[in-house]
Amino acid sequence: MKLHLTALGFAAGIIWGVCLFVITLVSLSSGYGDKLLKGVASIYPGYSVTVGGSFIGLLYGFVDGFICALIFGLIYNAIAKEKPSA
Repeated sequence: MKLHLTALGFAAGIIWGVCLFVITLVSLSSGYGDKLLKGVASIYPGYSVTVGGSFIGLLYGFVDGFICALIFGLIYNAIAKEKPSA
């Protein structure tokens, strides 16, 4: 079975973007994950543990998740074998 690359990309992008967004907001209110997010800030230019940074993380996360899932899907589709139709 082949994967639908666009659907896979959008799903992974939305999940990763929302995760960064939520984790940033949780870190703002509780301090939880602050060290982890400082590492994320070193990867994504412009990202910071602020309300504005959470929206930047949402965008970066979507793009990053989409591209990574697209690459995964391309590799999977290249090696996946189609089942013969009955």
